[in-house]
Amino acid sequence: MNNNLLKEITPLTISDCFTVFSRTKTEFDFPLHYHEEFEINLIVNAKGAKRIIGDHIGEIDDIELVLVGPNLPHCWKTHTCINKKIVEITIQFHKDLFDEKLLRRNQLYFIKEMFEKAKQGILFSSATTQLVEKRIGELGSKEGFFSVLELMSILNILSTSNDMQLLSDASFSNVNKSYNSRRVEKVIEYLNQHYDKPISLAEVATIANMTEVSFSRFFKANTGTSFINSLLEIRLGHASRCLIDTNLPIGDIAFNCGFNNISNFNRLFKKRKNCTPKDFREDYSHGNRVFI
Repeated sequence: MNNNLLKEITPLTISDCFTVFSRTKTEFDFPLHYHEEFEINLIVNAKGAKRIIGDHIGEIDDIELVLVGPNLPHCWKTHTCINKKIVEITIQFHKDLFDEKLLRRNQLYFIKEMFEKAKQGILFSSATTQLVEKRIGELGSKEGFFSVLELMSILNILSTSNDMQLLSDASFSNVNKSYNSRRVEKVIEYLNQHYDKPISLAEVATIANMTEVSFSRFFKANTGTSFINSLLEIRLGHASRCLIDTNLPIGDIAFNCGFNNISNFNRLFKKRKNCTPKDFREDYSHGNRVFI
């Protein structure tokens, strides 16, 4: 974690399961930060505001629901939002609220999977958000045991939705995904170790001891994406980290992360991140940081 990034000390105490706070505001003014707790953030009436989660940057709509995992940098910026009655409800809960042994039980499988995905940040669709919007708004009025049950119910609804969008690239967030295939894991491990060098389909197919055609089908069936997209995600994740943590010229970063020319890097970066590498670096500039 970059030492110049604000580590927030949340109001959640070790004696409580979670905390919830709601406010109406005219703008977003809290800097880019991280904390050890999980966070559910519901935002209403902030169309045009900017969301920064890990290495993801995007503009939000009228309603926003995000689950942020522990130690994942995040913030919202006013950007082009003109509404002066922004409603924000935040729920924070301990990362060990649910014991690992409990999470391994069949009935909590989907919640466990959601928590793993939250390491990259999860954006929920408006349809899913509408299912829990009222319950999130009323959570603060509940007390004791029943408030914990309600939180678990909200988490269950979110975990079983089929429209989660992962926001930050896995390589940026240092997420080690597990697969039900040792061959795939060997290939992913190889990509993470050699992303800065040219890597061909034939090369990784050999590592998997398969033909190129068979490997392509096998890899996509086990990961849900192509080998080329996986390699691109890894390279862009490392590039994003370099843009934030170093002052290296963008051209040097592109070359160091396996891109053969800066034009190609800029095009692919903007297509995936919806901004140029220069704009991305500026969004993570000193204006978003608190030096401590």
